[in-house]
Amino acid sequence: MVSNKSLFEKEERQRLLNVLHRNFPGLETAYILHWIPEQEEDFYKILINDSLIADIELNRINQDIVPTIKSMPLSQYKVGLRKINQIKLAVAIDLARKDLNKAK
Repeated sequence: MVSNKSLFEKEERQRLLNVLHRNFPGLETAYILHWIPEQEEDFYKILINDSLIADIELNRINQDIVPTIKSMPLSQYKVGLRKINQIKLAVAIDLARKDLNKAK
């Protein structure tokens, strides 16, 4: 279950959701922290559940290109994070924990 489903309902985000489900089998909720659209790629930083950060690069032109996926624990991501990004992350963590508690 991805609680903020509306973020993933658009056709272009459906591929992102499929990538998340394939690569993070324990996925219950996800929040996009950053999205950088480029000419050929989309770069995403996503909070997975309440403990993992995923960096995902999707090629927009050629969907046959395998997405680049890196992940790190939340504690590692927090190191050196600017104040505004700390606030965004805190809000996303709070929402994710509420989603996870609802799922129980």
